[in-house]
Amino acid sequence: MRQIVLDTETTGLEPGRDHRILEIGCVEILNRRITRNNLHLYINPEREVDPGAAEVHGLTLDQLLDKPKFHEIADELRAYLDDAELIIHNAPFDLGFLNAEFARLDDDATALEERHSIIDTLIDARKRYPGQRNSLDALCKRFEIDNSARELHGALLDAELLADVYLAMTGGQIDIGLGSEAHAADGLQTAVSVAQKIQAAGKRPRICQADAAELAEHERYLQMLAESSHNNCLWLELEPQAAAQAQ
Repeated sequence: MRQIVLDTETTGLEPGRDHRILEIGCVEILNRRITRNNLHLYINPEREVDPGAAEVHGLTLDQLLDKPKFHEIADELRAYLDDAELIIHNAPFDLGFLNAEFARLDDDATALEERHSIIDTLIDARKRYPGQRNSLDALCKRFEIDNSARELHGALLDAELLADVYLAMTGGQIDIGLGSEAHAADGLQTAVSVAQKIQAAGKRPRICQADAAELAEHERYLQMLAESSHNNCLWLELEPQAAAQAQ
């Protein structure tokens, strides 16, 4: 599954008042692993930056005059996002600006939320932690993610932090190295060695059954995986089959 964690910085708060995007940051997650195949674009917004916005991200029009305009990077952005699920914190804000930018190029442009599955981490966090602060900084603190470099907002930095937050909030990043042939061979050899020693000693291996609390925690974890993968948790499909075969 390919996912893109996306963030934007803008000249102001309202695309309806002709505010524009001036920075886009994207981080790719492939099968729950951050790939470092990032996309980072600075954009000439073709208008002045509101003072309040400049205080947030530190960017001004003068700094961006030599950068490409949105129509010059639109195809690159579309190609990068193609077929990916988008992960955004407070998605309506970023989607509103992106849709407005694409609409300037084509009145019939399809809204991104109609072309992509969207995960809004702000909504997810509010469901998981009701009544608590769920800003990106608050979530970094909750999951002990180092955000000390975030003195100003930056699209790529914020996307990188959000990628770590999303993975932590939904079960962690998969270490593909665990599936390497060398690791598998070592594990198999260890298992064979242990089995041979047990057999030589004339003993039967001890079987430890999960207790009720452990089973409940296991079920809770699978339900969390199901929610974060839009009901594509294979373990939930396999467990009833395994139970039926055991009977």
